[in-house]
Amino acid sequence: MTDAKNVLGTDLQLCCSDPMTGYYRDGYCRTGGQDFGVHVVCAQVTEEFLTFTKQQGNDLSTPIPAYNFPGLKPGDRWCLCVSRWQEAKDAGVAPPVILEATHIRALEAVSLDELKQYAA
Repeated sequence: MTDAKNVLGTDLQLCCSDPMTGYYRDGYCRTGGQDFGVHVVCAQVTEEFLTFTKQQGNDLSTPIPAYNFPGLKPGDRWCLCVSRWQEAKDAGVAPPVILEATHIRALEAVSLDELKQYAA
């Protein structure tokens, strides 16, 4: 693990390894130069969020065996693009956030107070 920090300023914690999440598929919501979506928000997905994101063209609930993706179900944790999380918040369907596993770069787009309002 790198020295990545979370939004609380402490070491970034694992978001989820079952299913394996993160841009780098290592379980952490880390980001880098190739991660144009900035997958830094560790969220516990809800049915409302899964429906919302599917309507936006990003179906996270349907399995894709070719990519070893089981499809998400309510309660699963997943590294979300910070912009998608904010869109869901604006639509009233933001999933709860795991602050300790949300990368500090999320604060470039949303405030810590906003994230704390949705803390799991």
